[in-house]
Amino acid sequence: MTLDEIVSAVQGEVVLKGEFTGFNVVSTDTRKIEKDNIFIALKGDKFDANEYIKEASEKGAAICIVDSIKYNAEEIQKHTTVIKVQNTGKALLDLAEFYRSKLNLKVVAITGSTGKTSTKDLVASALSSKYKVFKTEGNFNNQIGLPLMIFKLDNSYDIAVLEMGMNNLNEIHSMAKAARPNLALITNVGTAHIGMLGSRENILKAKLEITDFFNDKNILVINGDNDLLSTVKTDNFRIVKTGVDSDVEFKAEDIQMGEASVDFTLRENGHNSGEKFHADVPGKHTISNALLAIACGKLLNMENREINEGFKNLQTTAMRLDIIKGNKFNIINDCYNANPESMKAAIEVLKNVNSNRRVAILGTMGEQGQVAFQSHRIVGQCAAENEIDLLLTLGEFSNAYEEGFKDGLTNKSKGGFKSFDDYDKAVEYLLNEYLKPGDTVLVKASRAEKFEKIVDKLKKNNG
Repeated sequence: MTLDEIVSAVQGEVVLKGEFTGFNVVSTDTRKIEKDNIFIALKGDKFDANEYIKEASEKGAAICIVDSIKYNAEEIQKHTTVIKVQNTGKALLDLAEFYRSKLNLKVVAITGSTGKTSTKDLVASALSSKYKVFKTEGNFNNQIGLPLMIFKLDNSYDIAVLEMGMNNLNEIHSMAKAARPNLALITNVGTAHIGMLGSRENILKAKLEITDFFNDKNILVINGDNDLLSTVKTDNFRIVKTGVDSDVEFKAEDIQMGEASVDFTLRENGHNSGEKFHADVPGKHTISNALLAIACGKLLNMENREINEGFKNLQTTAMRLDIIKGNKFNIINDCYNANPESMKAAIEVLKNVNSNRRVAILGTMGEQGQVAFQSHRIVGQCAAENEIDLLLTLGEFSNAYEEGFKDGLTNKSKGGFKSFDDYDKAVEYLLNEYLKPGDTVLVKASRAEKFEKIVDKLKKNNG
């Protein structure tokens, strides 16, 4: 991109002309600025990066994009050009959109209430046996992270698998505008962020923004087992459905769920393909995610055997149903995030683990709004119904967990319940009074709860 192209793309004005000779990387973090970077000064509730233009220039920034002037011109190095825009957050997305237009590759975009990251990993692995694939790193799936991922792309890649998360309406719209996906996948529509959006119908509306720039050449792949997704219809682009329980184009049969893996055969358009697929990730939800990956591969001209070969390259993202085998007990680390759907999926995985006793340490699920008490109560009931031996909770909704757990107990399931007000007391109880060799502990809560601290404490005392 030339300087004129950059200025035009962000609808900006050069307010300080430097000796521009080119750039290499786009950054939003002055701590990581290096020579010839473009620095985009973002604002947040507690920071304003417009205040760090002097530092960015001293570190070698070729261009600084700002939306307010908070520097003295004499402090800026001769190599730095400053461009002023109305809003730097929008400029970041606009610049990514322009850069995307110069790339000759396909984009697969993924969203959903749960399973986005797991599906991203499965899709990238499936495609990897035939194509050179880029996938979203870590949790760079919002209006800041997604454009930064786009800037990492170049024409050496065949396909980019980009994850899109959201908290509210119009967020996925802006990301889809920048990424211009060729294919989009929606894993499900649940209750994540229902406190922000008010209803599952609004969540569906937000997820479908991923198709806002689709035409008849684009394809949407959806989980047909989901009640709301199964109703989606349009004449504007092609829809392909996958599922376990529904009559859909790509359906799983002969399902076998192992302790840390799944196996199934594929029925494609009503005919059994005879191909048995294997993925080294546990849980029934993994089959739903894998079906989306298989459909994506087939739509990108891959054979079943190539997709299966790709699954062998699966590299999963940290803190997502990571089963840690220990000398004394096992740990399932699923600390990255939590909502009712992902909680139920994790409990199901815990139930299927070969174990002496099963313990679930659960914390607060964020952004549940007015349904928060009921959401936690439902998860507590699910834990009892799946015969969890001990449900241990922390956080403000422990009473909701307890109420649901007690309601879910039957003659067959006689599990115990305990709640604690801090991590140390909970871990101390487990280590000193409860856990025995061969037990398994699931640790899960919303990201803000930082339950990885519990995992670290358990790991240090696991021989």
